Order: sequence, then structure tokens, then C-alpha cells
Amino acid sequence: MPDLTPSIRSALRSSTLLALVLGLGLSLAPVTQAEAFGAPDGFADLVEKFSPAVVNITTSAMIAGPTDGGPLVPEGSPFEDFFEDFGTPGDSGPQRSDALGSGFVISEDGYIVTNNHVIEGADSIEIEFFGGKRLKAVLVGTDLKTDIALLKVDSEAPLPFVSFGNSDMMRVGDWVMAMGNPLGQGFSVSAGIVSARGRELNPGLYDDFIQTDAAINQGNSGGPLFNMDGQVIGVNTAILSPNGGGSVGIGFSMASNVVAKTVAQLKEFGETRRGWLGVRIQDVTPDVAEAMGLAEAAGALVTDVPDGPAKEAGIAAGDVITQFAGQDVSDAGDLTRRVADAPVGEAVPVIVLRDGATETLSVTLGRREEAEAAALPASSPVPEAPREMETLGLTLAPLDDEMRDKLGLDPSAEGLMIMNVDPASEAYTKGLTEGDLITEAGQNRVTRLQDLEDRIAEAKEAGRKSILLLVRRGGDPRFVALSIE
Repeated sequence: MPDLTPSIRSALRSSTLLALVLGLGLSLAPVTQAEAFGAPDGFADLVEKFSPAVVNITTSAMIAGPTDGGPLVPEGSPFEDFFEDFGTPGDSGPQRSDALGSGFVISEDGYIVTNNHVIEGADSIEIEFFGGKRLKAVLVGTDLKTDIALLKVDSEAPLPFVSFGNSDMMRVGDWVMAMGNPLGQGFSVSAGIVSARGRELNPGLYDDFIQTDAAINQGNSGGPLFNMDGQVIGVNTAILSPNGGGSVGIGFSMASNVVAKTVAQLKEFGETRRGWLGVRIQDVTPDVAEAMGLAEAAGALVTDVPDGPAKEAGIAAGDVITQFAGQDVSDAGDLTRRVADAPVGEAVPVIVLRDGATETLSVTLGRREEAEAAALPASSPVPEAPREMETLGLTLAPLDDEMRDKLGLDPSAEGLMIMNVDPASEAYTKGLTEGDLITEAGQNRVTRLQDLEDRIAEAKEAGRKSILLLVRRGGDPRFVALSIE
């Protein structure tokens, strides 16, 4: 039989303590809601530990002065006579301009991360450390697409530095802390929470911004956004301010998982080397999924396959890419980032959904930067042409030789030109406009007006509520689903 004496004694001691507390008229402090959810008592310990790795950045550049010789004050201004007597700044020619920003040290040998727009065009970059020490920096490399730059300073002593954390682990509501040089006021700290994840400021590129309500202002650009472990989970990059002023609690930090990969390439190569699949893609929206008979609105819909890796592997327009390199693809942006992260020249498996069945294709990735350098300019604006047919809120005409010549299209190009869009139509709300070229309907080519009518009739017979159109504008294709009910 177990000995209950220790348990009984413990219970008695607890009861006695409670009786003493109540007897003395005392009460036990309740646990606050903030304490229950792990709210920090303060940020001072983090600031003290990691602030030495945060830096102020001052850049200097020569800029051209005004060339029109015009006055910088309005006619009739009380300062007009002054500038006539002593000259205007516009008469002085090129002038030196200074700018301020922030950054952070990522290695003891002096590598520093900031925003590209902080140092762009600069011919002199100076780093000021938390203790006041100043060092000249050299530019290692920049990336316009993520707005990231990597700098390097030489220091006799090892420098304090911070490390990148895993931005994918951050949740909406998590505490964060921003450090930087807002409005040139010097070292400053602000705190808040993660307001949203996965924000895109430049859709179609590599954006993965963390939105935060921690105060971010001009001068904070390039500074770190920390988690509560003192890891950098974002680079403060931009704010949304309706009046063009300071922070209103909507700031954006480029996620560290994007930044860390970019920085690694800049450090190794002095430039980025991103994978290139060679497809134009768009999201699978619910109406597009319905028009294609898909079970769910997920994946990346291929709108065009120019010459390149994807075409060589057999990927075709109308395919829905559902997996890349063994990972599910949620949308077009997800695929863009996954491809960019993959090594150039690597063969990866790509699973596509085609005609209701899946196919696995092997694609050897090219290099995005080389493909973009060789890209051709967009076509010229479309000329007017006589009205031929009205349907789906569109006025359409078959593509003819005159249109092809003015658009710079190949003589073999075919399709239906949009001559007008009814402002009250669904087509208008979905962004179709005069000059767009419809090349497919229901995933079949259309060259005549009758082709489109036949595709619409087939969709209705199949019980579809909408029809999928492949629309090209300036050489860029996209799928649009329009209601046929």
C-alpha cells in the first residue's frame, strides 16, 4: 500500500499557507492576460545586446543641378529680388547630395546588409557604429528585385554582428523590434507586432514582406527587424503612408529567408544567380479553376512558354504546375520564389496538371538574369480596326496583316483583337482593354469569330458557367475567365 504521508503533508502545507494569506487579508495577484500570452516585460535586454551590430549609413553623390535656368521661387515672391541679385541654386551646376539610412553587421569581418535604395548612385559610403566609430564602406553587390545591398568595411578588431532567423516561423501577432536611424535622428528603437505575412509590393517578383506596426520612418530603410530571440527576421524597407509622411503603423520588412539567400549570392558572386524555368504564369483563381474543371484553385497556370528550359522539357500553355522540386506550389508567386532559389543548371522534377491528368517532367533550369538580358521589348500599341462582332462585352475583329505589321507580330500570328470593351461588362472589371489579343478560348486556338462562338457553345453544353480566354497584351499572356451565363 503506497505511503500517502508526503502528499498529505504537502496538502496541509498548501492549506496552511492559503489560510495564512486569507487570515492576513492578503490576496494572490492574478496572472494578467499579457503575462498569460507571453508579452515581454520590455526590450531593454535585447537592445543592449544587439544594438552594437546596428549601423547608420551616410552616402554622398554628385547630382546634376537644374539645367533650365528657371527660378526656384514663384514669380512675385518676396525672395525674387534676392535670387536675382545673388543667383539661384540652379546656376551652380552639379551639387553634392547626402542621404541617410540604416544597416546591420552580419559577420565579424565587416559584411553589412542594407537596402539598395539607401546606397544607389552613391560615390561615397560611410558607416557609423553604435559607439560612434566611423568607417568607409565598399559596395560588394546589389539586387534591384529585392532592394538589398551588401557592403564591406575593414576593421582592425572583430565587429559585433547579428544572425538571420527563420522568417517563415513568424506568426501574425508575434512581437518584433525595429532598429535604425529614423529621419536622421540617430540610433532609435521601436517595437510592435507582425501585422501580416506574405505581402507583395511588386507582384511577380520575389516579394515576401512582413507587415508590422513597429514605427518605421525615412532613415529606417535597411535596418533590421528582430524577433524576441534577437534574430533578424526582416529588413525594414518601406512604409505605406496615405499623406506621404511618416509612419502610420503600416511598415514592410523584406523577409529574412529571401534576404539571406540574396546576400549569400552577393557575397559569393557579387551578383545574383537565380534559377529560370522559362514560363509566364498566373494564379489559378476560383473562376479560372471552374472554367478548367479543376478541383481546387491552387498551383500556377502557365500562360506562355517561350524558348527556354520549360519548352525543352515539354511544359505547355494551359498546364497547371502543382509541384516543383518535390514541393507543392500554392500560387504563381510561390513558384517564382521556389524557382529563383533553385541552383542554375539543376535538373528538377516538375509536376503539371494537363487535361485532367498529372505528368512529371524534368526541367534543367537556366539563369534568370541571362534570360532577362536577352528579352525582347514589348510590342507597339494596337491600331484601330473595323468592328466585327460583339460578345461577352467585347467588340472583336480577326487579326489581319495591317494589325500584325503595326504590332510587330510574326506574319503567322493569329487571334481576335479586342476593339472595344463595354464599361459595364465583366470583361472591363477584369482588366481587358482595347488592343488585347485573344488567342485561345476554352484552351483551343481561335483565329475566326466563329471559333469563339463555337467554344462558347461547347462550354455551355458541358455545363460550364464561364469560358477561359488566353489574352495577350504587349507580348505578355494571361488567362481570364468570363461568364457565359
